[in-house]
Parts: sequence; structure tokens; C-alpha cells
Amino acid sequence: REKLLLTCMVNSFSNITALAPMVRVGTLPMRLLALDFGADLVYCEELIDIKMVQCRRVVNEVLQTVDFVAPDERVMFRTCEKEKDRVVFQMGTADPQRALQVGRLVEKDVAAVDVNMGCPKEYSTKGGMGAALLSDPDKIEAILMKLVTGVSVPVTCKIRILPSLQETIQLVQRIEKTGVAAVAVHGRFKEERPRNPVHCDYIQAVAQAVSIPIIANGGSLDLVKSHSDIDEFKKATGTSSVMLARAAMWNASVFSSQGTIPVDKVMEEYLKYAIRYENHAFNTKYCLCQMLRDRVESPLGKQVQAAQTNAEIRREYPAQITPKMFLLEWSRKEKVEQPSYETVQRSQDRGFQSTVTVDRRKYRSSLWSKSKKFAEQAAAIVCLRVLGIPEGRIGEELSDLICKRKREEKINSSSDDEQRKKRLKPKNTTMTQNVQN
Repeated sequence: REKLLLTCMVNSFSNITALAPMVRVGTLPMRLLALDFGADLVYCEELIDIKMVQCRRVVNEVLQTVDFVAPDERVMFRTCEKEKDRVVFQMGTADPQRALQVGRLVEKDVAAVDVNMGCPKEYSTKGGMGAALLSDPDKIEAILMKLVTGVSVPVTCKIRILPSLQETIQLVQRIEKTGVAAVAVHGRFKEERPRNPVHCDYIQAVAQAVSIPIIANGGSLDLVKSHSDIDEFKKATGTSSVMLARAAMWNASVFSSQGTIPVDKVMEEYLKYAIRYENHAFNTKYCLCQMLRDRVESPLGKQVQAAQTNAEIRREYPAQITPKMFLLEWSRKEKVEQPSYETVQRSQDRGFQSTVTVDRRKYRSSLWSKSKKFAEQAAAIVCLRVLGIPEGRIGEELSDLICKRKREEKINSSSDDEQRKKRLKPKNTTMTQNVQN
């Protein structure tokens, strides 16, 4: 039975193409986008164990997601049913017991758990995490064995190559003995950066030295620019599986066997998910700017950078028409009490969260906004979605009704202004004359 289980775990990581874990990129919208285009597995961004162990698991019925929420109400990790069998949770850890706590917290909602042992950035290496673990094989072994024996899903890790090929092979062989399902190998040394060429020969030698799947990583700049290049990267590294980071970040359709599509179309699809799942606007803007690359200073790039919400980025609401207006119009049409809003502000970051009451029921967004205005709009969107009412997007059925009302209001206002001017003109003349006399 154990042998069969191990075979199933290994098969899950053989002959696959995966979205690599990327800070600020690997959130739910990008992961779903990668799956849509053909990725087999998607890794979330590295999430630190100390922060995750403080989280509580919350089923978000409004968004139909599972959220892991920190004490300050920030959503640290959000996932959904669509990716449940294909999302790999990557953690940053240097402590076996905390790693196990995190693994058990998320294991019901993910396909596998991964330990980051390859990130050379300070935010990961401080505290002995990320690439810092490469110099402590005993701790690597302790963490992985704790996870392998303690969680119900496959365990993997992601490393960088060591100064010598022999050291790298010995480390991966030691990792294999812990019972992990696969190892992702970034073919660069700890001190090297993306501008340095990837060492395919190291990855190939490692793949030949072990029996578990090796997932090749690091070829986005040199080797992988389109889907057809993925097979070439596999051949160059002697692996059956490939993990893509920057190539996927720039254009997620690199996963598509049909070929890449224009990046503007990819951005539009990404934004749909960002809005649908209330992705943080800062994160959305960052991802879109990465997709724009050298067009980041173009009019579109400036529009993205100036936006404060996902909806502003997409401009999916007509000018002067907002979700709050649609909700108000609906309440008038249904003859229910008009919406009322209550907004609170938290002290740590001065964020706002609003609750709207409609027909004696309360609705609110799980996100905290930068202003009271945005918080109220977010609450209105949640209410409209729960009630199944159009939100105010261009082309939705109530838009004509509201536009008509606004035109009528404008016409009536103009008519009232003309009548007011006629009434006021003689008085003004008389007043002027009196002043002159």
C-alpha cells in the first residue's frame, strides 16, 4: 500500500508543467489563469510559517473560496475548488514543528506542500529560511521528514544548485530518502541572478542520480520564450517536468499548446479573476506591470499605476455609474428600504471596511480599502453578487435604466435651471437697479 501511494505521488509530478512560486505573483488570479492556459500544477507564492500558524481557516461563502485569515484580518492565502487538486502550497520555514503546523492547517485544501529552499532574497533567508537552508542539510532532513510523516498530501521542495555538482547530487539524494514526491531544481547558484545563464548540466546530472521526479526551473530568459520551447528545456535538462516563473509571469499563455496570445488579452483574463476573487489592488497592479514590461510607461501602463481599485484598472463601470447606484436603483424598484452603510477604520494601516444593510440583511467585503468611498463600493458589490443583481458593469441590463434616469435628471435639472434663471432675472435686475439708485 505504501509503495502504491509513493508511485501515485511520483506520478503527480512526472511529465508536468508548473507555474513556479513567485512572490506577489502567485496569488489566486494568476494561478487560475495558468491553469486555464494549460499548466498542470500551480505553486502559490512563498508564505512564511510564523505568519501562517496564526491564521484561521475561513470558508468564504460570498466568494466561494477558502481563506486563511491573519489576526489583523488580512487574507494570507486564498484558494478555491477549481484549483484544489492542482495547487501546491509553498512555505518558508526553518522549524520542523512550525512547518508541520502549517502543513496540517492547509492540507485539506491543497494538492501538495512544498518547502522553499531556493530563494536567495533577504526576506526569505533571514531566520534561516529559503536558500539559507542549503548550508544546513540536517535541518532540511528534519523539516522534510516531519512533513512527510505528518501530513496527508505529497511533500516537495525547491532548491538551488550548490557550489559543486557532487555537493548538489549528494544533497538531493539525501532529500530523496526523506520520502518527498519530487524536487524542483533552479539551475543557478545562490549568488546568481536571472541575468546569469542557467546550468542545465547540473539539473541533468541530478535527474540521472535519483529516481524521484526532478522539476527543471530557471530557463525563462535563456531557453523558454514560447510553449514549443518547453520540450527543448526538458531535453537540455534531462527531465520530464518543467517549472516556469518569469516566462509565465510575462505571458501566462506560454502554457498553452495552441501558442501564445497577445498579452493584452491575457491581462484582461487576469483582471476578470482579480475582480471575481477580490485580489488586493496593489498585487493586481504589480502583476499587470510585469506583463506590460517595456510598455509600463505607456498610457495603459500609467492607467494601471494610477488606479486604486481593480475595477478602476479595468474600467468596467461606465463613467459616473457605480455599484452603489445600482443597488440604490434596485431597492427603489423592489420597494425595499434604501441601503444604509456603516464604515469602520482599523488603526494599524488606516484601512476601511464597510457594511451595507439592505432589507434588514448585512453584507460586507472581506477586503479593507484605502478610503471610505471604495469600502462602500466594495460592500455594494458583495451585496449585488449575493442577490444576483447586475453590478453596474458596461452592458448589464440595468445600465440603460440608470443612464436613462441620469439623462432625465440632467434634462430636468437643465429645465429647472432655465426656469430658475427666468424667475431670478427680474429680481436681480431690480436689485441691481436699487443698488445703482
